[in-house]
Amino acid sequence: MKNIITVGLPSKGRLREGAIDFFKKNNYNLTSNGGERNYFADVENFPNIKIIYLHAKEIIQRLGDGTLDIGISGLDLLNESSSNLKNKIEVNKKLDFGSANVVIAIPDDWIDVQTVADLEEVSFDFRDKKNTRLRVATKYPNLTNTFLVSKGVTQYKLVPSLGATETYPFIGSSEIITDITSTGKTLKDNNLRVLKDGLILQSKACLLVAKKSSKKVKSLKIF
Repeated sequence: MKNIITVGLPSKGRLREGAIDFFKKNNYNLTSNGGERNYFADVENFPNIKIIYLHAKEIIQRLGDGTLDIGISGLDLLNESSSNLKNKIEVNKKLDFGSANVVIAIPDDWIDVQTVADLEEVSFDFRDKKNTRLRVATKYPNLTNTFLVSKGVTQYKLVPSLGATETYPFIGSSEIITDITSTGKTLKDNNLRVLKDGLILQSKACLLVAKKSSKKVKSLKIF
C-alpha cells in the first residue's frame, strides 16, 4: 500500500526500551504476536504504520536507502555515516534518552598527557623515537579522524575495534581509544581516562526521517 509508513526501532538494549516508551507516550501502542525475538510489530489503531526492529546501525542504512520512512537511532551512528548517507536523512527531533558521549580516552598512567595538544606531542615522540605511529582503537573511524585532524593531530593510525574497545590498550593492540560512554565507569574500570578536551560528540537517541519520505510522513500527521 502506498500510504504505509515503515518505522525502524532499535532491536535491543536501552535504545529499544526508550523507543517503545517514546511511542507509548505519544499514544502509539505497539502490539506483537511474538516475544523479544519477533522483529515485527503493529500499532493499535494505526494500520498504516508498520514497525520493524533492527540493529541501530542498520536503521541508518535503511533510512538512507529509503526502505525505512522513519527510524530511531543514535546521533553518533548518524554522524559516523558517510556524507552521502547523512544527506538523505533528516533529524526530526532529539529525544530524551540514549545520552552518551564519544570521547578520546588514554591510560591513567600517562600523567603528562591531559589535553589533545599533549597527545600531539606524544604522537610525534612515537614517530621520532619508536619509528611507529600512535595507535587509536575505535568503532568510530570517521568521527575520530575528523576530530583529531581538526585539532592538528596527524601522526596516528586507526585500529578498527570489533568490540570491548576499552581492552585494546591493556592487551597491546593500541595505545589509546575513542569510544562511546554514558557513565565513564567502564573506562575507569579499565584504567582509562578521558582527555580534558577529549569530547568528540554528545550523542542521544534521535527521531530520524528519510528525506524522500518526509512529505508522506508529514501528510499523515503521525508525528
